[in-house]
Amino acid sequence: MFTPTELALERGWPGRIDGDWIVQLAAQTLEAFFTGGGKAREHNVYPREDVSLCAPVLRPPSIRLFEDPQTFAFANTASIFGPEEQVPAPAPTEARFCIAAVIGGDERIAGYTLVNDWRVPSLAPPKDADFATSIGPWVVTDYVPEFDFATARETGAQNTRLRAGDLLVAPPFATGVDEATVAELGTLRAVTSSAASPAS
Repeated sequence: MFTPTELALERGWPGRIDGDWIVQLAAQTLEAFFTGGGKAREHNVYPREDVSLCAPVLRPPSIRLFEDPQTFAFANTASIFGPEEQVPAPAPTEARFCIAAVIGGDERIAGYTLVNDWRVPSLAPPKDADFATSIGPWVVTDYVPEFDFATARETGAQNTRLRAGDLLVAPPFATGVDEATVAELGTLRAVTSSAASPAS
C-alpha cells in the first residue's frame, strides 16, 4: 500500500514495487490475486521517491503472536501503523522486530512482511503491548522463512478459520534496536512521535 506524497491518502492504494517505481494496482484484482484469482490489473506508475508507504495490511482481521509454532497470543488489530508512520508511544518503548506471514485465499499463506510488536516495559501486561503494531514496508510472496509457519498456520486454523489479511507473527529476531532489515523484506524502523524513544 502506498500514497503519492502530495495526496497524503489515509488508506493509500495497493501497489507493486518495481525497482525505483511503484505500480498502482486495482484493488479488486489485487484482492483476487491474494485469494487465488489471478493477476492484478495495473494502473498508474509513480517514482518511489514521490510516494509514502502505508501498512501493507491496513486492517488485519486478526494478529497472532507466536511464541513457538504451537503457542500464540492475540494482539490488538485496532492500532495498526505503516512503516513510515510515527507511533504515539505512552512511555519509552522497546522495539520487537518480527517476520509475519500474511494469510491469503483458502486460508493459505500468501506472503511475508515485517512487524514491530511494540512494547512499553514500564507498563504491566497486557497494556504494555496494546498501543501499536507497525507493519511493512511491503509483502513478499516468494520469501523463504526459517520459522515453521506451516505448523503455525495449522495451529491458528484449528477449530476456526483463517481470513485473508490475518497475520501470523514469528518470535522477534531483533529487540531494543532502532531498525531491522531483512534482505528481501526491507527495513522497518522504530519511530515514535513523543519524547519516548526505543529502549536499548
